[in-house]
Amino acid sequence: MDLLLDTHTLIWFFNGDLLLSEGAKRAIVETRHRKFVSMASVWEVAIKISLNKLAFDGKTRGFLELIDNNGFELLVIDKEYMLEVENLPFIHRDPFDRLLVATAISEKMHIVTVDANIQKYPVNCIW
Repeated sequence: MDLLLDTHTLIWFFNGDLLLSEGAKRAIVETRHRKFVSMASVWEVAIKISLNKLAFDGKTRGFLELIDNNGFELLVIDKEYMLEVENLPFIHRDPFDRLLVATAISEKMHIVTVDANIQKYPVNCIW
């Protein structure tokens, strides 16, 4: 199974946050699953770091190292995802989350997220 990790899921996983559900944690550590991180999440984290709303050792570079060290794969933002964003109903206002939904639909991935608005889209969610 291919998993796309929502930005908050990734941050909670890296921080060992208790808000990360047991189901999400099991899915992430399952070695048979391929785990993906969208460059949109890296972009979102970089913005939050620059606004001092989020801190990581090594800032964005440190965040990217954590992605790599955990064996997660980075997904570039493909033009097909933009075409899919255009077709999404306007349930979610967050442009990063809309892009994650479009990515999951295009790539037929499950999204690991607690976000109730993402769960309203026709995507498979794990939490």
